[in-house]
Amino acid sequence: MPLAMWLKAIILSAACVLSGRRLFHYFQLESYQFRGYFRTIRRMRRLSFRPGLVLCVGQCAACLLELSLGTSWTSLVPGSLLLLSLAMENHREAGLEKAKKPFSVTARIRRLYAVVFLVLACLMVLLQLAVSCASSVLSASLLTVLWVFLPSLLPCLLAIGAMAEHPLEAVIQKMYLRDARRILHSRTDLIRIGVTGSYGKTSVKFILGTLLSERYQVLVSPASFNTPMGLTKVIRNQLLPAHQVFVAEMGARHVGDIAELCRLVRPEMGVLVSVGPQHLDTFGTLDRIRETKYELIRAIPENGHCFFFDDGDICRQLYDQTRKPKSLSSLSPGRGDIWAESIHSGPQGSTFDLCTKDEKVTCSTRLLGRHNIQNLVLAASVCLCLGMTLKQIARGIQRVQCVEHRLQLMNMPGGITMIDDAFNSNPRGASAALQVLREFGKRRIIVTPGMVELGDKEEEMNYRFGVEMADCADVAILVGPRHTEPIRRGLLEKGFPQAQIHTVASLQEASDILRTLCRKGDTVLLENDLPDNYSET
Repeated sequence: MPLAMWLKAIILSAACVLSGRRLFHYFQLESYQFRGYFRTIRRMRRLSFRPGLVLCVGQCAACLLELSLGTSWTSLVPGSLLLLSLAMENHREAGLEKAKKPFSVTARIRRLYAVVFLVLACLMVLLQLAVSCASSVLSASLLTVLWVFLPSLLPCLLAIGAMAEHPLEAVIQKMYLRDARRILHSRTDLIRIGVTGSYGKTSVKFILGTLLSERYQVLVSPASFNTPMGLTKVIRNQLLPAHQVFVAEMGARHVGDIAELCRLVRPEMGVLVSVGPQHLDTFGTLDRIRETKYELIRAIPENGHCFFFDDGDICRQLYDQTRKPKSLSSLSPGRGDIWAESIHSGPQGSTFDLCTKDEKVTCSTRLLGRHNIQNLVLAASVCLCLGMTLKQIARGIQRVQCVEHRLQLMNMPGGITMIDDAFNSNPRGASAALQVLREFGKRRIIVTPGMVELGDKEEEMNYRFGVEMADCADVAILVGPRHTEPIRRGLLEKGFPQAQIHTVASLQEASDILRTLCRKGDTVLLENDLPDNYSET
């Protein structure tokens, strides 16, 4: 096989891999799930296919240069340099984008880059061989056209490479998971607690970690580390002999995800925070979400303990059907094993009485919103089961810090108050955030792109969000004309002044409006910030 043929295949493969940075990022944002990746490609068609189309133009130019300079392999140099220059520009352009969750070049991504390159190189070589062995001019011409326009299929080419890499990744993951299980299972003294829910699980996890630290040495999985490989990394790198309690957040986007996490952690206590229409686009139905979240409770041993909040709905139903040792927390006096009463909440925090059937203690917290009191009471229920006193729990509640981007109160220059609730908005969380905003005086401004991953309920939920928003805000800045149209409709149908609705294409445009609009005493709620794979720009 001529050297020139090898060079052409390798250079085009390298150009495709370099140009695919944005696609690798999308794949990472979708947790390396092919179904989510292809949904993102459909949603972000322009950005996904543009780098490959640029390479196609470069391929055409390279072919023309090769024809004009002759068939010597040295004639490939100008076209190759052009292709690599275009690829580097594609790579640079993707890297300059302000990503809300930056592209992380992990060991897995490096392996993926290498395997995708090898698969593409093999594909290109086979195509070149087919061109050289074609039995007719027409066949050779058709194969050459396919060669030239192959980069236009870049999103699919990356997926083919990722599929080829999948068996290798499965072997590596099994090795890491086996090691994490060995570490955990050797710690028979370690109290293992699983926390799951459609929303609120990260907040409850951090609250629980703070409260338990009044008595125990606690390891809490950081940030949103709630996948098998995320928890594996925590166990292998952070679990120390001194730790007495391990609190593991357990996330799910598909049926069976929680069961897989339970096989790793083997929790002896399970906390079910909430069940609702989050990730409906991947689950399909609320019943599947309910069954998946209950996988945690099924995994708790008969001598373990299960914790629920009395939401008067699904969580209460699941509590009633559970036959293992269990506890119920509530915001209604006398309902449950532990509850909150005499609740007073305001712009700077809340006070309440934490009660059991035998005693009560007054607690104060800087957390905003009634739903955060629910989270505190649920975490307190676990602490009681582990032998802590109400006084210890109250001290812990006073120390609890707001989780970043979850109703985080910030004082901005110019006397403006910012409530940052940008992380992963959902129907219940959005409603709670609006009620917090309502407690603030003067002019109240909301900036939001709405909610996603709600399946066929998404438009309806965003419309309801707009209806509720009309009574809680004075100015609405909607980010993304297409996605926020149901919110706009809900606002207008509720009588919200049209002049006070500002629809923009990006968060940067929203920031520009805020700079000209805000004045001293205003309160701004930043409600949700969609990930990069949902951007409309």
